[in-house]
Amino acid sequence: MPILNWLDRDETIKVANKVPFRLLEADDTLSYGEQSDNMIIQGDNLEALKALLPYYKGQVKCIYIDPPYNTKSAFEHYDDNLEHSQWLNMMYPRLELLQEFLREDGSIWVSIDDNEVHYLKVIMDEIFGRSNFVANVVWQKRTSPDMRSTLGAGHDHIIVYAQDYERLKNVFHKLPKTPEQIKAYKNPDNDHRGPWVSTDCTAQAGHGTKDQFYKLTTPAGRIIELPASLCWRFTQKRMQEEIEAGRIWFGKDGKGVPRKKTFLSEAPGINAWTWWTNTEVGHNQEGKKEINQLFGADNAFATPKPERLLQRILQLCSDSGDLIMDSFLGSGTTAAVAHKMGRRYIGIEMGDHAVTHVVPRMKKVVDGEEGGISKTVNWQGGGGFRFYKLGEAVIDEFGHLNSQVKFPALAAHIWFTETKTPYTGEADSPLIGIHEGTAYYLLYNGILGDKRPDSGNVLTTKMLNALPLYDGPKVIYGEASRLGEARLNQLDITFKQTPYDIKMR
Repeated sequence: MPILNWLDRDETIKVANKVPFRLLEADDTLSYGEQSDNMIIQGDNLEALKALLPYYKGQVKCIYIDPPYNTKSAFEHYDDNLEHSQWLNMMYPRLELLQEFLREDGSIWVSIDDNEVHYLKVIMDEIFGRSNFVANVVWQKRTSPDMRSTLGAGHDHIIVYAQDYERLKNVFHKLPKTPEQIKAYKNPDNDHRGPWVSTDCTAQAGHGTKDQFYKLTTPAGRIIELPASLCWRFTQKRMQEEIEAGRIWFGKDGKGVPRKKTFLSEAPGINAWTWWTNTEVGHNQEGKKEINQLFGADNAFATPKPERLLQRILQLCSDSGDLIMDSFLGSGTTAAVAHKMGRRYIGIEMGDHAVTHVVPRMKKVVDGEEGGISKTVNWQGGGGFRFYKLGEAVIDEFGHLNSQVKFPALAAHIWFTETKTPYTGEADSPLIGIHEGTAYYLLYNGILGDKRPDSGNVLTTKMLNALPLYDGPKVIYGEASRLGEARLNQLDITFKQTPYDIKMR
């Protein structure tokens, strides 16, 4: 597969692996509402994503991001003036990490404009696999042409990839019918199954089989023979079955060309397509109005996305209770919509507006804010979120274990680096878990350098006998071991010394 080359590419593709695992520190003064798994994180999104991996790898159903567009314009709240290679250097490692969070039936949606969309497509082909490309959604972001431009852009792109396209197809939702679409359903023959719409029963001849070419006699006796360029949509046997089931409409006089009846009760939704109009999902001015109502015109973002746009995305690819992620959270639209729609969410934002914009907005959502999609989804308020800041690295650049690391955080880090799966245990025992037949233990009490045999951090015969039993291979992390190599081999134990044998990346 062709790949994109740019200045510093060789270094860029190594960046994600070099990012250290950092601690996440809860700030209860900025958290709000009921205790919840919902997370708002302030900090560099690359480091925040790495910090989250031990807990959420493979757990996210939908990722939406709205990264800087590289338009060479100055925005008050973030830098959107990056050179092309710098923009690629910024995006590549973040997309690499985001890919690790997706569930097997998950998807990622990336908003972008014409400046970088084609380059974005190529690097996402490389990271997610070209076969997992789903669509390029074209969103009509304006309501009228930009009179300042020779050929004004009226759209943005939303590039969509699946973790596994075949799995995504099985869980992708239809859109609910609009009132206008429902009005199209009629019941001229008083069918007991209710209102219906009809569709053509013919097809192009070039795609037909021999069983689709035949003369058809209507109930009123009219014989219909199609032109050579057409064939019937169904074989003659299938057509007769549909007629007997009352699913073919020949007009009020029984002489019309047959049309297939589709009942409203049997078609609760419609398939989405890639053209999203501003009447369906909103536009930039709608998004700006929503933000102005929340923060005032003097304290708003330049190009916020309307809540209806995020609602459409979450309708298509997620269900209530699913985990949503946005690592370029901006003013918090993704988190606000996810909260109102009953999804769990993780939002990451680097700047001060994580505090000045996102937190106040989400507090209003919890309190029952009535703007955006609130009335559409009957939002009444409730729930809550926790606010986090990035702390220090688990292991510093000199290989020393951070003294602030508590047992649960170190257990999650070790579990993830050993198994490459998220840690879901209670972290209340030296036995932190069993994976593929191997048990993993951690002897750690948070006091660095304490090598006394009775401290609980050193593997001794007494400590071994006190550990939860497991009859199989064991990996034990501790500050030191008093057991010889032969004894360890006899007991099927691999001992790893903290902090030296703990993987830093």
